[in-house]
Amino acid sequence: MAPDTLIDLCRTLRISGVASCFEDLPLTQETEEIRSFLLHALKTEIELRDGRRRLKSVRNAGFPTMKRFDDLDATLLPDDGRRYLPTLSSLSFLEEHRNILMIGNSGTGKTHLALATGICACEQDYRVLFKSTAGLVHELIEAKQDRRLTGLQRMLKRVDLLILDEMGYVTFDPQGAELLFQMLASRHEASSTIVTSNLMFSEWIKVFHDPILTAALLDRITHRALVMNMNGTSFRQR
Repeated sequence: MAPDTLIDLCRTLRISGVASCFEDLPLTQETEEIRSFLLHALKTEIELRDGRRRLKSVRNAGFPTMKRFDDLDATLLPDDGRRYLPTLSSLSFLEEHRNILMIGNSGTGKTHLALATGICACEQDYRVLFKSTAGLVHELIEAKQDRRLTGLQRMLKRVDLLILDEMGYVTFDPQGAELLFQMLASRHEASSTIVTSNLMFSEWIKVFHDPILTAALLDRITHRALVMNMNGTSFRQR
């Protein structure tokens, strides 16, 4: 096995001292056997660390339940759900910093798709955070009251994929609406957000109340976004 491959693995694991032990050794049958064994051990260690990191990423994302694409019966999804399933599972929208907006009545698979996409992203080493929209607004308000808002906003801006579930189930007061707008505006074209909502865009004013704020929010969040029409028969009714 080429010594530079072994050295690269040692550098990845930040054990350069181990790598230096082999840099000047002659290539003999004995040293080659040691290199082969060590190469296997280091690859195993990297795989274990990657697995632990991904499990931690999934745990820290705050998913309320584990839903994967394999758990989904695609034949029961609305047309757009089936059509854009490959886009969601490939995560190509994350590289393009595009948003995904799933709009439709309750029980048509919006949250399942959002969860599956988020879990897939975690397993591909993206930073993901799942929040109910009402819960996040409450956190923003509390953070402002406790003078922690700047830190929370900075953390939310760094997240590669923010999933906001159930936009529209709870209305917000002016302060909450403005804080949510500021947060989403800061992520505009810098990272991706998935929003699930039971309200058509024309009805979002019921949530934010202010027509100017609502229009400004929609302008940013829909720019270059993939909008999925998720109206259909509820899974639970079936």
